[in-house]
Parts: sequence; C-alpha cells; structure tokens
Amino acid sequence: MRFSDFVCFDAIVAGLEAEDRDGVILELAGALGRAGALGSGKPDEIARAVIKREEEASTGMGKGVAVPHVKTSAVKEAVAAIGCCGGGIDFSSLDKQPVYTVILLLSPIGNADAHLQVMECIFRNLQNEDFRRFLRQAQTVEQIKETIMEADADASAN
Repeated sequence: MRFSDFVCFDAIVAGLEAEDRDGVILELAGALGRAGALGSGKPDEIARAVIKREEEASTGMGKGVAVPHVKTSAVKEAVAAIGCCGGGIDFSSLDKQPVYTVILLLSPIGNADAHLQVMECIFRNLQNEDFRRFLRQAQTVEQIKETIMEADADASAN
C-alpha cells in the first residue's frame, strides 16, 4: 500500500488556519468535503465523530504528528487529508509536544483489513525521520505532494 492509494491530494492543507485540535479536524474534514471525498458524509458530522473518537484517546503519536481517524459509513474506501501548521497545535500527544502534521483518516465500516493496511502504511512512513521533517518543513501543497510521492517511490524500491 502507498500513500497515494488513499491520500486525497485535493484535500491537502499546507497552512492550517485552525489553532486547536477540534478546529484542525473540522478544517481537514471540510477540505475532504470540498474535494468531493466524503461520499454521503457531511464535514461537520465527520468532524464530530473524529473528535468523539479523539476524546477517548489522543491520536497525537508524538514527534510532531497526529493521525486522527474514524470508521464511517460515509466512505466506501479509506481516504485521508493532510494538514501542516508551522506554529504547532496541542493534540495531547504522548510526548506532550505540539503537533505540526495532521493526517485525518476516514475508513469504511466493515473493512478492518483495509483500515489496518492504511494505518500500517502511515505509521511505517512516520517512523522515517526524514519523512516527518520534510512534511513539517513543507510550505506548499506541492511540497507535501512531492514528499508523499517520494515516500511512495521509496516504498516501491524496497
């Protein structure tokens, strides 16, 4: 599995405007909605479901990254939006550090294997310090896309 299999390139936000966790989730859900990637879902409903999930346990994994996610009947295939912010956001991360890169993942209900494959791809790439650093330093949507495509190329080479 590659990032380009599930990332909605039209829902990448290089400069998140929201300044808190819930706002970022709503902003990324809105980006997926504008990109036509939510199927039958509405961005505010999706955001509420993700925030509810986030309140159960933070998805701030540390090292400046959070991967809020939820399973929803709104999508038929896994889809993700990526957002970056220079100032950092409190996501109640495991390492208590701010988050600079947020990957909002929506997975269909009833396909646990697909969800696990996507999560494995995300976490495998996030273990790579260069990948995290390039995402954090990205200033434009194009730079974020390039970082993702390079990660996919590296995965294909291995």
